[in-house]
Amino acid sequence: MNLDERIANVAEIIHDAKNILIGAGAGLSTAAGYTYSGERFKKYFADFEQRYGFHDMYSGGFYPYETDGEFWAFWCRNIMCNRYDQPQSEVYQKLFKIVRDKDYFVLTTNVDHLFQNNGFDKARLFYTQGDYGLFQCSTPCHNKTYDNEEIVRKMFAAEKNFSVPDELFPRCPKCGEMMTTNLRIDDTFVEDSGWKVASYNYKKFMQKHLHDEIIFLELGVGMNTPGIIKFPFWRFTAENPKSKYICVNQGKIFTPEEILPQSYLIDADIKNFLMKV
Repeated sequence: MNLDERIANVAEIIHDAKNILIGAGAGLSTAAGYTYSGERFKKYFADFEQRYGFHDMYSGGFYPYETDGEFWAFWCRNIMCNRYDQPQSEVYQKLFKIVRDKDYFVLTTNVDHLFQNNGFDKARLFYTQGDYGLFQCSTPCHNKTYDNEEIVRKMFAAEKNFSVPDELFPRCPKCGEMMTTNLRIDDTFVEDSGWKVASYNYKKFMQKHLHDEIIFLELGVGMNTPGIIKFPFWRFTAENPKSKYICVNQGKIFTPEEILPQSYLIDADIKNFLMKV
């Protein structure tokens, strides 16, 4: 069976399914054009590349800036281009069209808000690793996050010569320490009430379909954090003989031998795959 035939077979399985758990990694946003390197990086950060020597947005997030002003100059621009100034995505909208009439849920390590921006129900989403649109106390002194659009836009407008004015630095309203992005990079990550509700909704969805026919659709998930999506999907499939595991990822498809009869592996560009489903 060639690739087009395999995709057609998987498309039929997806269309017939009533229940789908989507596991989405960075590869899905990359397929949608939201890359952190290459031309898109140069479009937004050519000046930072020339000054600091890093060559992608991910590296820029970990660069040891000498001042807080430089740190926020990078981060306000990074959040703007990856969270607030995003056009809607043909890829995400096609995925939503595929699942919108099914009982679906999305488990994702992405922090770019693209699911909600393209119509997915917030109550059916679990952003496990945080959200570019939220700040938290850097300490953190309390377990709460804050919407950051207003202050990010102010910093972005005021940024000059790779720096943001001190008076615009986001400060914790409780202790006065610097705020930071609500991204899981260490053990200071805040799991706020919204995160806990989403976690509960995910567990409730899985309990509901524990023994049902269900599709585990894994899109663009690598091996950086396999314990969040990939390994659980394998375990869920092994524990439920009525389930099917579908993995779509260019050059990164594999599955344990134990669930091979329930597995459908598509080595293809995710965008091309979705457009044929």
